[in-house]
Formats: sequence, C-alpha cells, structure tokens
Amino acid sequence: MRKYNRLLSFSVALYVILAVLAGTVFLKGETSSGKEYKVEINRIINSLSKEANLDKLDLRGYQYVKKADYMRIGASDQAYEDFFRENDAYQVEIVPAYRDGVVDGFYRFEYISPNDDYRGGLLLLEAAMAIMFLCVMGILLYLKYKLIAPFYRLSTLPGELAKGHLKTEIKEEKSRFFGRFVWGISQLQDTLNVTRKRELELVRQKKQLLLSLSHDIKTPLSTIGLYAKALEKEVYHTEDEKKHAAHQIGEKAVEIEKYVEEIMRASKDDVMDIQVDMGEFYLADLVKKIFSTYREKCALRMIDLEIGPYENLLLCGDMDRLWEVLENLFENAFKYGDGRRIKLEFYEEDYCQLIRVFNTGEPVSDNDFNHIFESFFRGSNSRGKQGNGLGLYICREIMQKMDGEIFAQKEEDGMAFVLVLR
Repeated sequence: MRKYNRLLSFSVALYVILAVLAGTVFLKGETSSGKEYKVEINRIINSLSKEANLDKLDLRGYQYVKKADYMRIGASDQAYEDFFRENDAYQVEIVPAYRDGVVDGFYRFEYISPNDDYRGGLLLLEAAMAIMFLCVMGILLYLKYKLIAPFYRLSTLPGELAKGHLKTEIKEEKSRFFGRFVWGISQLQDTLNVTRKRELELVRQKKQLLLSLSHDIKTPLSTIGLYAKALEKEVYHTEDEKKHAAHQIGEKAVEIEKYVEEIMRASKDDVMDIQVDMGEFYLADLVKKIFSTYREKCALRMIDLEIGPYENLLLCGDMDRLWEVLENLFENAFKYGDGRRIKLEFYEEDYCQLIRVFNTGEPVSDNDFNHIFESFFRGSNSRGKQGNGLGLYICREIMQKMDGEIFAQKEEDGMAFVLVLR
C-alpha cells in the first residue's frame, strides 16, 4: 500500500513538473516573438504618401494588421474619442504621423497579436494535460479503493486461518471484484470450524472407545493368562479339564478378536467421515474444469491429454466430490504412469453416464489388482513413492455415496478406471 501511495504522489509531482515546463516553454516562445505586427505597421507607414491616403491601402496582404485609420490634429472631441476608443475584437496601436518633421495627425492600427496564438496553445495544452491527469488519477484511485485496498485488508486472512485462528472476523466487501472471494473465504472458515469440531468430537469418542475396550479386553486377557499358566504348571490332570481350559482360551481369544474388529471399524469410520451434497450439474462444466486444470499440467510433463466426444447431459451427484475423485485418478496417472498419454472417454450404458480415465504405463499385478480399492493397501509399484493407500478407497466410498460406482480395468499398455454416474 505504501508503494502505491508513493506512485500516486509521484504522479501528482510529475504532472506539476510537466505543467510548469510546458508553461515556461510557451512563455519563452511568447517573449522571443510577438513583434511581427510592428513590422507590418512600419511597412504600412512607409508605404503611405505624405497626404496619408489610406484609400488605396490593401490590407489583405498583411497577416496581423486588420484595419488602419488616420486622424488629423484639430478634429472634434467626438472624433478624438472615437479614434482612441479601445476595440474588444482587436488590439490597438496609435502611431503619430509626421509631415515635414511635425506631427500633424495619428495613425490607428487594429491588429491581432501573435501572442494570442501562444496563449491559446498554452491553455489548450494545459487543459489537455489536466484532463489526462484527472483520468490517470481517477483510474489509480479507482484501483486503490476498489482493488488494492480490499485485497490489502484481506491479505492477512489466509495466514490467520492457516494458524488456526478460525474466529477471525471476515468483513463483507462491497467490491464486486472481491465479493465472491470473501464469500469463499467465509465458506472456508465455516468448513474449517465444522471440521475442527468434528475432529475434536472424534478424538473424544476415540479416547472413550479405547478406554472402554481396554477395560473390556483386560478381563478375557487375564482369563487367558490364568488358564495358560495353569496348563503350563500342569494344574489339570485329566484330559477333560485340559480341554475345558483350552476351550476357555479359545472363547476368550474370539472375544478379544471382536474387540479388535470394533477398534478397526471405529478407525475406519473416522477416516471415512465423508459428506456428500447431492445435486445436479452438466457434464460440459466438469469437462471444461478438467481441461482448464490439467491441460497445462500435462503439457509441462510432456503428456498427451486426449478428451473424447461427449453429450452435455445433466448428471446427478456432488460435482466437488466427483472432482476429488478425478483429481486422485490424474495424480495416480502422473505418479504411476509412463508419462505418454492420458485419455478420457465418455459413453452411456443402462441409463448411466460412464467416464473412463486411461493412462499408459505398466499395469498392476493380478494380486495387487484384487486389492486395489482396499484401505491402506499399496501396490508393489508404489515403493519409493509417497502415499498412504487411501486414495482409491476414498474414491470408491465417494462414488458409492453418490449412488454410483468405480471399477478398474487392466490393459496391455496401461490402466483404466471407469466412473459410473446416474
């Protein structure tokens, strides 16, 4: 903001300097000239006869002198008054007329001063510069109050949200350029608030669950320990007693296994707390977003991005969640493909819209293919690459929550994933 204010001050100073320089140049031109009319007056006087006959004088050959009159000494007072009266249209020059070295009258010349042209040009230049200055200052001030100032006020919000200050007040902006941006930041703040509350609630529930299960597991564990210790020390002598002890150990092991499954299910539910907002959207909007987002990314990686023909159908689902699925598939193609080609195909089948995403590369093994959508599963081709094995699992959960499906296809030269939308 300070630099922008300096720019405004510099613009004002520059205008003042240019205006002063322009005025100085014109004034110098005015002082160095402007006497041309005197030359014409002297020529006229020299051309006049001693009788001061002006009837034969032709002023069409003169640029500045427009009218010439003569009055003898001894004329009436009214004639004197009329002769010496100023003219609003022209400037007046009175020159004495001599005859035999004696003044016997006066010449009156009405002329246009060359300085008038200079003054008019100066005024025109100053007016043009003033209009230009006002336009530039208007644009700069508009940018300041409509773009730069609102952006400056909002520049600290992302940092505050990143620090976890979710209670920061977000003031509404009247600027039409930042209205949607402020609305998006406000939505982000609300989403982060909801996510934090949900995470805190999940942590609380998880702690309660672990405490409860830890307490419940202690009983069967202690029972198993007692029976195992009794068998070790040969407390039981008959086969029936030994079988009974072994049976009790087995039952308690099954009980512990159920508790472990409950822990795993709770952890899975925590990971997959995905909300889907069902609605309607057009396929063309999704394709445009894919093209605008991944055209440059593919070009930077020297990957051919092919998008097949499609019909602009109205689809049912959550476009944001579907975009999350496509992002995951594209990132997997970048990570595990051979970097030659990614192809999108669209076709209909059984009143469903199918989107097929294919990338060239080495397909996964048959064993990995059978587990590709399982949680925390990472294939043999993922060694040395970042990931947690949840991407495709989340994709399947999202598609199923949208009443759709996703399945994989192995090809000779790559892998394909097909999204099914209603």
